[in-house]
Amino acid sequence: MSEIIVVAEFDYVIFGGTGDLAQRKIFPAFYQRELDGQLPSEARLIGTARTKIAVDAFRERVAASIEQYVGDEFIDALALKRFLARLDYQCVDAGTIAGYQELAERLASAPKRTRVFYLATAPSLFGKVAEHLHKVGLGTGPQHRLVLEKPIGSDLASSQRINEEVGRYFDETQIYRIDHYLGKESVQNLLALRFSNILFETIWSKAVIDHVQITVAETVGLGGRAEYYDTSGAMRDMVQNHLLQLLCLTAMEPPQNLESDTLRDEKLKVLKALRPISEQDVALNTVRGQYVSGSIDGEAVKGYADELGKKSETETFVALKAMIDNWRWAEVPFYLRTGKRMQERYSEIVVQFRNVPHDIFTNAGSGKRGSAPEPNRLVIRLQPDEGVRMRLMTKEPGPGGMRLRSVPLDLSFADEFDQRFPDAYERLLLDVVRGNRALFMRRDEVEAAWRWIEPIIHAWQQGDQQPRSYQAGTMGPAASSNLVDRDARSWHEDMPSITTR
Repeated sequence: MSEIIVVAEFDYVIFGGTGDLAQRKIFPAFYQRELDGQLPSEARLIGTARTKIAVDAFRERVAASIEQYVGDEFIDALALKRFLARLDYQCVDAGTIAGYQELAERLASAPKRTRVFYLATAPSLFGKVAEHLHKVGLGTGPQHRLVLEKPIGSDLASSQRINEEVGRYFDETQIYRIDHYLGKESVQNLLALRFSNILFETIWSKAVIDHVQITVAETVGLGGRAEYYDTSGAMRDMVQNHLLQLLCLTAMEPPQNLESDTLRDEKLKVLKALRPISEQDVALNTVRGQYVSGSIDGEAVKGYADELGKKSETETFVALKAMIDNWRWAEVPFYLRTGKRMQERYSEIVVQFRNVPHDIFTNAGSGKRGSAPEPNRLVIRLQPDEGVRMRLMTKEPGPGGMRLRSVPLDLSFADEFDQRFPDAYERLLLDVVRGNRALFMRRDEVEAAWRWIEPIIHAWQQGDQQPRSYQAGTMGPAASSNLVDRDARSWHEDMPSITTR
């Protein structure tokens, strides 16, 4: 079943409308909503950029992007024609006042519509865009909303500065800081799994759970993001936002309801409860790496420095051990890792339960291997092949003793629901129109995450240890295995998809 149709008419202005994010993600997501009949008849999408191009040329560019990034099975000529007719274009120099008055005049024909300004630009421009919108009368009133793409700064100070600059012209209730991981169907299902099944929530604590692993692995390299990535690295690009948000959703207390501030209050409590990793403990509890040349899917790939064209100390891999100092999670480690050019592309949350307190089966099968119970494990696959796998112990069929085997109970979302799952951007773009802020980050969340991350980055910068090398096509440097091995644990790397029937 599709989401509820958006009733309110809206104007959506995308700053950076000719850029990679807009062309690869934002416009294809809007097209999918058009295809599913989710866009109101008079909704407009207005791209802006410094480039002076005609509206027809802009539409041709967007059409080419849709054909490239949307599967052939979803290309519908009539829907695409309707969608392209919604598009408009205004030349705007985001950093100066040029073009803003003309933009205001374009929007003046429908003053009562919801107006969304999506900033798919460099964070350094966020404050200027907010200021210029305000100067031409486009920043006041609850119908005006501002969407900020990550990263919100490169450290705590720059994050605070951006938030203060934007906050001069837009109220916090008008600001939507987007993290597309929160819009993923499987992340939404994590909330449903925890808070609508008493089976899980009653055991969701240190009493039964041994540890949690969160992995976001990518096979891609720099692509077209070399300039940005080399000043960011995996810690700023992935851990500070995506992985910490997944940790919060996994670890937070049950919210009273799903209202935006109620949900975000609980996430903030988790961030505040994270045990600081001191400068002395950084070497023990964190690992950073950088890929060198290797092979992925049988194809040779260059190392990071070769792709970049120069030597660099930027990390393309991070693994770390996080502890949450509260009653629910005291002394339960959360192992996080993310990296580029890894063996497989997948994202998952693994909840490892404790061993049974007393083993009655070891000798029941005449001492044969496989008879000892293995800990239960809940695997929540976020991408690809979204689904949930629970590994349980069961008896192998046949006589000859009680031989146990760990077997999966699988829920494949594709099998169960037999429909296309909307992309995260599809949900989040329209949540802004609806005024639903639950899946967007609040200022204090962003800054709390930076407060925890920043000392780690500082310790790396002050130390003389280079990022550890790992071969492209592997699961990271050997030191990341040591991070969990010394706790008598191991990374979950059983990566077969939750298959369809």
